[in-house]
Amino acid sequence: MKAWQVAAHGPAGEVLRLVDAPAPQPVGDQVAVAVEACALNFADSLLCTGEYQEHPPLPFSPGLEIAGRVVAAGPTATHAVGDLITGSPLLPHGGLAEVALARSTEVFPLGGTDPAVAAALHVTYQTGWFALHRRAHLQPGETLLVHAGAGGVGSAAIELGRAAGATVLATAGGPDKVATCLRLGAHSAADHRADDVVAFVLDRTDGRGADVVFDPVGGATFTRSTKCIAWEGRIVVIGAAGGTYADARTNHALVKNYGVLGLNWRGYLTRRPDLVAEAQGALLALLQAGSITPVISERLALDADIPGALGRLTGGRTTGKLVVLP
Repeated sequence: MKAWQVAAHGPAGEVLRLVDAPAPQPVGDQVAVAVEACALNFADSLLCTGEYQEHPPLPFSPGLEIAGRVVAAGPTATHAVGDLITGSPLLPHGGLAEVALARSTEVFPLGGTDPAVAAALHVTYQTGWFALHRRAHLQPGETLLVHAGAGGVGSAAIELGRAAGATVLATAGGPDKVATCLRLGAHSAADHRADDVVAFVLDRTDGRGADVVFDPVGGATFTRSTKCIAWEGRIVVIGAAGGTYADARTNHALVKNYGVLGLNWRGYLTRRPDLVAEAQGALLALLQAGSITPVISERLALDADIPGALGRLTGGRTTGKLVVLP
């Protein structure tokens, strides 16, 4: 089979190679999946450099969210050959390949959804769901601030915030991305390259600040969030797409009485797969109701310039999701 593989850690543009590799064979509760769609994520780049929280053995194929058809099943698998599924592949046999491997508990029925949409939905919307509902307990009527709102996880958070009845504020880099945030349903959006984000949030909340902050950027963005978080607000740290993690000032959190919450969504796959399945059902219901619609900006063939696509994604030059169609 054709597969993108990393044989040594480094920048994706240097270490990611399209190779011929043997198809993985399932054991136990595993299934082998003929990949029909694989959505790209910032984490795929971190996997290449070895900076992600998971360190699959070399060589490995990145690709953390897939949709496709089961072509082989282990003896205790709960999905059968021919089933259409979506979910998380099992590294080192990720989704940037013609065939991926997955545990039965980490993939779900496709439910009649277009494979590209299902793949684009999985990690980003699960991340948004767990951040807003499991970690921050976002309530109707609260104000949600979403950073990097035009990106994959940011666009999901905007839609999920609106669906939860929150007032959604967003930040993005440049007028086009600000417009994207507004099209997604943000009530108001600011260009962090040109606008004072703290002043923007305080103005839109009559000086009170945001109740919940969704932060996939880190660094200086996190610091700005602490200056416009509401009393008893919650900042959910999703990642550090800006390149650096922030140092939380615990004395400031104490005085202002806000919480800093971390989210490692993939940790729920092994620790609480029941919650992941519950969230999947809720997300499919929102999708079918038209409350959420994943933004897919590019559909790429498996033999396209995938390292270049990852470079655009990590460089902030994309909107929504990039999906590979093997």
